[in-house]
Amino acid sequence: MLNKAERKGRVDEAKGHLKQAVGVVTGNTGLRVEGKVDVAVGKAEAALGKAARTVDDATRSLGKAAKR
Repeated sequence: MLNKAERKGRVDEAKGHLKQAVGVVTGNTGLRVEGKVDVAVGKAEAALGKAARTVDDATRSLGKAAKR
């Protein structure tokens, strides 16, 4: 299941793709660039969220193993 950071990252990424498409259709270079930035930020947020989830899962697994 996705955590908050992963969800936010994916939303930002989708928003960026949409901005890029609108920028291409309208010929607005600034909007295209802004979309590219949003995509990059979204990917970074999603990756950070995934890393945090992986660490959390590993910590829980170690805790369960220690209780055995």
